[in-house]
Order: sequence, then C-alpha cells, then structure tokens
Amino acid sequence: MNAPLHQSVAAQASAGLAIDGLFEHCEQAVRATNTLLAGVERALRAVLAENADAGDPLQREQARAHGFAWAATYGQALHEMLGWGRRLQASGKLGELETLMLQAAFGEYLAQLAGGLPMSQGEIFRVDTLDTDGALRCAFEADPAVALLRTRGFSGPVRARIAALLAQGQATRSYGDPALDDATLVEIREQFARYADDHAEAAHQWHLANDLIPDAVLRELAQLGVFGLTIPEEFGGSGLGKTAMCVVTEELSRGYIGLGSLGTRTEIAGELITLNGTDEQKRTLLPRLASGEIIPTAAFTEPDTGSDLGSLRTRAERHGDVWRVSGNKTWITHGARSDMMTLLVRTDRDAPGYKGLSMFLAPKPRGTDANPFPAPGMSGGEIHVLGYRGMKEYEIGFDNFEVPASALLGGVEGRGFKQLMQTFESARIQTGARAVGVAQNAFELGLAYALQRLQFGRALIEFPRVADKLAWMAVETMIARQLTLFAAREKDAGRRCDLEAGMAKLLGARVAWANADNAVQIHGGNGYAQEYRISRVLCDARILNVFEGAAEIQANIVVRSILDARR
Repeated sequence: MNAPLHQSVAAQASAGLAIDGLFEHCEQAVRATNTLLAGVERALRAVLAENADAGDPLQREQARAHGFAWAATYGQALHEMLGWGRRLQASGKLGELETLMLQAAFGEYLAQLAGGLPMSQGEIFRVDTLDTDGALRCAFEADPAVALLRTRGFSGPVRARIAALLAQGQATRSYGDPALDDATLVEIREQFARYADDHAEAAHQWHLANDLIPDAVLRELAQLGVFGLTIPEEFGGSGLGKTAMCVVTEELSRGYIGLGSLGTRTEIAGELITLNGTDEQKRTLLPRLASGEIIPTAAFTEPDTGSDLGSLRTRAERHGDVWRVSGNKTWITHGARSDMMTLLVRTDRDAPGYKGLSMFLAPKPRGTDANPFPAPGMSGGEIHVLGYRGMKEYEIGFDNFEVPASALLGGVEGRGFKQLMQTFESARIQTGARAVGVAQNAFELGLAYALQRLQFGRALIEFPRVADKLAWMAVETMIARQLTLFAAREKDAGRRCDLEAGMAKLLGARVAWANADNAVQIHGGNGYAQEYRISRVLCDARILNVFEGAAEIQANIVVRSILDARR
C-alpha cells in the first residue's frame, strides 16, 4: 500500500471510529429489530388472512411474504453477528478490525431495514409495503441505538479504516477472526486453506479446459477425510458435525467451488443411508463412501419440474429381483464419474404427489467423455455450463434401466420424498458454506488486484469507492459466515433448522454474487478476461442462487417456517 493512504487512515483510526458502548447499542438495536419484525409479521398475517379462501395466500402475496423472509434473515444475521462479537470479546480476540466489522454490519443492515433491502438486483423490499402508515418504521428509526448505528456504524471513515486493515492483513489472510472457538476446527481450517491455495491456479485451468477435477485430487481429498467427514466412525467416517463440514467446505470453495462441492453428493448419500438405510446398506455402502471408493451422484431433478418434486414422472416397476426405471433426469452433477445414484423415482403411479416416490441407491458403472453412461438402459450427455465445471452436468435418459431390489433405500417403498427431506437442512447449510467460500475468494481476488493495480499513479484501493466495495465485501462475507455457522451448530445440537438453513443459503448466495460482481468491477476490463480468476468466480457464483433450492424457494421456506411455528 502506498504511504499516503496508510497515513490518512492511521490518523482516522485515532479519531474514535469505534462507537463507545458498542455492544450495548447493538443489543438494543437487536431488540428494536425484533419489535419491527414482530409488527411486520402481524401485518403480513393480516394481509394473508384477507381472501384466504382464494388459493394459496403466500402465492398471492409472494413479493411481500418473501420480503418479510429477507427482513427476518437480516434480523437473525444481526443476532449472530452480535454473538460473534461477544465470543471474540470473551476470548480476548476482539481486535480493531472485528470491532469495526461488527458496527459496520449493524450500521448497514439497520439502514437497509429502514430504507429498503435487496432481495435481488432490481427487487427491493420496503417494510412500508406492509407497514402502510409507517408507524413501525418511524419507531424503528427513532430508536436511539438504531439511529446511532445507522449514522456512525458504517460511515466513510469506518469504511476507509476497514479497507486499510484488510490491506494490512493480506499477507497473513487476517480478514477478521471467524470465532470458531475450537482448536480442532481452527486446525482443520488451516489445513484445508493450504490445500485450496495449492490448487487454486490448477483449478482455473480445469475450468478453462472444461476438464473434470483429476482423479488424483479426489484421492487426495479422500485421504484428507473429506468424503467421510460426517459419516459415523463405526462406518469408517470421522463422525464430525456440520460445523466441521462448513469449515472444510468454505475453505475448499474459496480455492474453487468444484473442490468444495465434491463432498456434497457424498454428504447427501451418507445422510440418506445413515438415517434410513437397512443394516446391510449401512454396512456395505457407508465405508466405501467414506473412503472415496464410491463416488455418488444425486438424480432428483427432471426436465420441467425444478423444485416441484411432487411432479416427478420417472417411474420404476418391479420385476422379480430388479426394478426397471424409465424416464429422464437432468442437472446431474458428476453423473458420468459416479458409481452410484441416489435416484428418486415414482414406484406407485396411483399415489398422488409425493406419496408414490421411492429412493434407490442405484449402482452404475463409471463412464468416460466418449461414453458417459455405458450401462444398459442409460443414455445422456453433458449440459454445457458457464461455471461450476469441475464435475460437469448431465442429462440422463432411462429406458428399462435395471436396479437391484436390494437398492431400495430402507427396503420400503413410498418413503422417498420424506427420506430426501431429511437431507435438505444439511445440503442447504453446506451450500451456504460453499457460498461463503466463493464470496471470500471474490473478496481476496478483488483486494489483491486493488493493491497491485496502479491507476493515475495510485493504487486502486486508494480510491474511496474501491475501498468502500472491499470493506463491505469483507463485512458481509463475515455476516453470511456467522449465519451459516449458526445453522450448522443448530443441526449439530439435534435441533430442527430448516429455517436457519434456508436463511444461510438465501443470504450466502446473494453475498457470493454481489462480491463476485464487485470484484469484477474492481478488475475493470481485466475482470472480463478469462485469464483472470475472477471471471470464473463470477460464473461460479451465479449458480448459487439457483441450485439446492432457488432464492425464491428459500424465501418461501423461511416465511412458511416462521408463520407455521407461531400459529
């Protein structure tokens, strides 16, 4: 960093940027936010009650309902950021950067709650759409803690100081302590951070060539325990929780989303079998999944169904010791190189919606680029995509494809959807962690470029709008990280967390895309050049708002969870 910027922000640092009594103000702001959200929820319930008999009211009032889901996500995010700050304070690890990040998070999110928050680019939710007389918003804005944090929490000098501290921390990747509170988790994080760094450049070449991640990398990750991370120890896994899964996934995704995603299908398959499998299925499959001997894929989605799994048409019919599957699946990640499909099909044509669905642990041979699906009764090909390339996407057609009767998950028909639902929380938490890793990668690429690139004789970071972007990218990444870790801790504690998992995925995906977009802007024209990694990160980030339940689906889950829980 050039001396003028360092000197200017150093002078600002002594000017009392940190708000006195910050934690007390944040605590009061959380209470004020909860009051606002309670009022908005009452207003939403009143709106939904109008003409309740005229179809699904959440469909009718989708924009306002989803807006409330986003506002509730902000409320939970602020609560988790306050908890993060408290943990750091208690452990003596609360530094200047963390303090300013905490107040910046409150300053910006409180301002958005009052003025309008982005559900997506071009979709802004304002509480006035439900708080029609403005009384709730006015009371919220008048709260002294809210007013103070909105004014001073993320001011220009605060943004400049955060950017300067981030620049100073680049050499050691000191971008704010995540407060993992566990020496094992810290060690895991450092181990996988090194691995991601070592493979970052190679990953970019895999993307450019549209190559599969090499088999050697899969073997290395297997040896590091990635595939058996959450599989019980008695079946050859590490038996660690979802928090550890988040740490590993984030760091690998920071290097390349494909690395962070390699364990996703094993996580789903492992949980399906652990929770629902027969003793024989657990004994024979879980150790092979944990070791990486079996690479699974998930075959759930069909053309024209998306998240509407109740409309699945792929069917299976029993013929003696086999089931014969016919139909089509699409968006099958890692489909050709997989050894087993978690395959959701309809086994009872007469049962409506979800009731006729069953899950199979269907074995298949590995394919090649020339012949991706060599099994009799299978055909298909690659779907060419913008990013997320290291495992490739496929469409698959089944024509009397035979699956052993013993592959029926749990040995019972008609439970497929219920079994799959049990994995949604973990899958969405893991996707939230992938999003945080991508967001962190985008920030780090943007920071590195802003420090080294000179324009008009000055480093880019010396320009306030560049520094402002970087400051907020780091802050909001920490917000998404803490929300995701919270969801993981809830899961580890054995509590239902579909709400928290939905929030983590909802916010994390938006942050990843925003960070990638901002980092491209910092790169200027070079950000649009394929040789620069950020061009890949932009493509990778975009899918996060779509897969594992699109943003609109997550918002629907969040609002339904809140409304149903408080009836």
